[in-house]
Amino acid sequence: MAILAYFSLLLALFAALGGAAYALACLWRGQAAHAVWMERGQVLLLVLLAAASAVLFGALVSHDFSLAYVRDHTDSAMAWYYAFSAFWAGQEGSFLFWALAIAAMGAIWTLQPGYREMPGETRTAFWMFLFAVEAMFLLLLTTVSNPFLLLSPAPAQGSGLNPLLQNPGMIFHPPVLFLGYAGFTVPACAALAFGLSGEDYPWLRGVRNPFLLAWVLLTAGIVIGAWWSYMELGWGGYWAWDPVENASLLPWLAATAFLHTSLLNRRFQVLGRSNILLAGLTLFLCFFATFLTRSGVLSSLHTFGDNTAAMPLLSLLLASLALTLLVSGIARPEARKELADMVSRQGFVVLLTWLMLALTLVIGAATLLPALSQLVLESSMGVDAGFYNRVCLPLFGIVFLLLALCPGLGWNRPRLDRFRAFFLPGLFLGLAAVLWLAGLPPRLPLLAIAVIVCAFASVALYLWQNRSLLRRQGTWGTWGVHLGLCLLGLGVAVSGPYQTTAEAILSKGDSFHIQEYTFTFEGMSTERHEGMTASVASIRVADEEVGLGLLQPERRMYQNFRQPFAEASVIPGLGDEIYVTLLGVNQEGIVRVKAQVMPLINWIWIGGGLMCLLGLLGVRKQGNPRPGHAY
Repeated sequence: MAILAYFSLLLALFAALGGAAYALACLWRGQAAHAVWMERGQVLLLVLLAAASAVLFGALVSHDFSLAYVRDHTDSAMAWYYAFSAFWAGQEGSFLFWALAIAAMGAIWTLQPGYREMPGETRTAFWMFLFAVEAMFLLLLTTVSNPFLLLSPAPAQGSGLNPLLQNPGMIFHPPVLFLGYAGFTVPACAALAFGLSGEDYPWLRGVRNPFLLAWVLLTAGIVIGAWWSYMELGWGGYWAWDPVENASLLPWLAATAFLHTSLLNRRFQVLGRSNILLAGLTLFLCFFATFLTRSGVLSSLHTFGDNTAAMPLLSLLLASLALTLLVSGIARPEARKELADMVSRQGFVVLLTWLMLALTLVIGAATLLPALSQLVLESSMGVDAGFYNRVCLPLFGIVFLLLALCPGLGWNRPRLDRFRAFFLPGLFLGLAAVLWLAGLPPRLPLLAIAVIVCAFASVALYLWQNRSLLRRQGTWGTWGVHLGLCLLGLGVAVSGPYQTTAEAILSKGDSFHIQEYTFTFEGMSTERHEGMTASVASIRVADEEVGLGLLQPERRMYQNFRQPFAEASVIPGLGDEIYVTLLGVNQEGIVRVKAQVMPLINWIWIGGGLMCLLGLLGVRKQGNPRPGHAY
């Protein structure tokens, strides 16, 4: 079966190369490709990739250790759902999943109105770009990242999945993230095709829904990844400015900028080339994230040690960037119209775009600094999390300031409505004063909290003043995402700077205190499962003599892994969340624990969830635009 799966990938590679070559030849001759053959070719790719994926899934669940990929990422003691998730745990499997997702989205796109509206030359260029991207992934899968390498003789046991990956987050985070990455392929190829052909048709209206769905998936993947980091690593944080965390944020920033500039284009026919550039840049940054993870140029918890895919991925990166810059530069945009005054909603959207791009540049450059510095220095030089906090957090604060002011501005009117002109400064100063009097230090987080609350209030006020708009699904989709962003931002602004942490060494019956909370160690127990043994501490938590619950943090030992792994335990809350990690235990039952009080941290997950769910409401049925309305 493995040999048949490999030949399926080879056949898919030849089909993708043939489709791209045929489309290129048609463009060279000034002809339109036969759409039906291109569509059938895309369906063939999907079938072949699905067949290969089914073989790999079956091998993982059945623990077929004759495959090197199965040997490297599973063992016989692993639960079936973690064996299933091992599909995307390694480099080869994640490439296969990504290629499958692109093929599926390309096939689905052929059924959408946006595809059917494409003129002939634009459609031909689209297939050329899409088949080229798919061919690149298939080239990797059939050469340096082959998931169907056979072992002879087959070992009796596998190496097992890294215990940090044996978490529910592993089941959801990587596939959702990869679906988000893959989802940007169709809009980017459509944008490049439009820019190359120069044919006049409303391409932004056509790609709006697939781009928005990809943005929602990427947002969900980032939020789930942050929750996973918070729950699994035992450090009490959710974002460490790790290189791969940063890499996933970069396409999100570019995609967010595109969503706003495409709105201006649909309403006012401006920023034509900018939208082509941003759509292509978003996909380029998805490739960049993959390059960081799998090239070996940077060290990270998330990266793979094998750097065999480095050069092919670098080639893909350079080619995609060159194409994006070239096509957006030569594109013939629609008749240019002037942007409104900068002190207007149009102007603020442009400012937001520049902020998103500035954040992308800063985070990308800082992330690459260790690799770039090695080219000119004897040792690598990097930056710590403090750099990102000092530089990026003020920029994010300006984003929320723009969000606070935007609802009070007209699209073309260069003035703020009178109520907001007095209400927002008064709310900001009053809230900052209250927080300062409450004992919060007068630092940047205090100002950030005040700005975020003002942004939330401004959006809520806009919805109240325009209650008739609430009957429209799109209103909830647009403004609901902004409200969710405010809740997420509030959780970040409060939980990080104002958390309280303490460590203690405890014997049975000992207690310690954090703020008004009392932690009492009640004893140890041992749990044995197949492939894993856990030492479990029981810690009772009370708030001024009122019991809040029992925490049971664990210290786990897995077979095939020598070092122990911590499993945190929490008492959730909309205000404070209690978070405890078992750092160590000796033979006498004395434990060392770390306890943290995390204020408002759950609003990160609530806000992120609302952004995703309400963002889906922005997906709408496509049809011909009504007179006087944007696409």
